[in-house]
Amino acid sequence: MGRVSMGVRGIKLRREDHVVAMVIVEKDASLLTVCEQGFGKRTTMDDYRPQKRGGLGLINIKTTERNGKVMAIKAVRDGDELMMITANGMIIRTGLEQVREIGRNTAGVRMIRLDPDDTLVAAERLIVEDDDQDKPAES
Repeated sequence: MGRVSMGVRGIKLRREDHVVAMVIVEKDASLLTVCEQGFGKRTTMDDYRPQKRGGLGLINIKTTERNGKVMAIKAVRDGDELMMITANGMIIRTGLEQVREIGRNTAGVRMIRLDPDDTLVAAERLIVEDDDQDKPAES
């Protein structure tokens, strides 16, 4: 396509739908979904079938008042960590092995306990590097 073209439709959105993020499928990774009320879940990438251009997409998580709207999705692996930040400034860092993989069309599990007036505003994957690589070999 040329520089001035409009492109093609990636996904067709219903009136109440919004695009939150996009994840590139990685081998041996799972999809982490985090909601603004501190709930989230991991789902294997195999649970999502490929879509054609302009499709309506698939249900990823059941959003309710309990878990709130989806605020982040990430491709994660065992051994990665997650840092979550709330609107009131609370920060928590946790290992992702504590978040079990569950089905695609579920509501998720509590990942962080929030005060009634607080919401989750950011979640980021942290890749843990081996400290053994930096140390010189002992003879």
